[in-house]
Amino acid sequence: MQTQISPMLAVSDGKAAVAFYQAAFGAEVLWQIDAGGHVVAGLDIGGAQFFLSQESPPHGTRSPSAAGFTTVRIELFVDDPYAVFKRAVAAGATLREPVVEFDYTPIMAGPKPINKMLQGSVFDPSGHMWLIGKIIG
Repeated sequence: MQTQISPMLAVSDGKAAVAFYQAAFGAEVLWQIDAGGHVVAGLDIGGAQFFLSQESPPHGTRSPSAAGFTTVRIELFVDDPYAVFKRAVAAGATLREPVVEFDYTPIMAGPKPINKMLQGSVFDPSGHMWLIGKIIG
């Protein structure tokens, strides 16, 4: 088995979060457990798996909306960042920064190669920051 890391996002409303990720990013539900209103689910966006769980302060997890801030940025690389960004906002995401093109220099690169990237960002209804982008050269 290949090692992988899959984030588990704490959300305030599990059912609403699943519906948002489906509408905003086309997420596929791999599995979902609803234990007396406490939702835990595994999702997949184009082959990238992640999980969510309804927040549980007694067990040390709070959603960003409950905590008042987020401590994670989720990078979502897609073929068409403009379309995915627009879809996320239409599904209820809050605009942070629109998709723009910018230059960057990779840290491990040789003498100053310039690469280009498209990237914008939104906050999902639970308060997680999603950076939606694509490396273009």
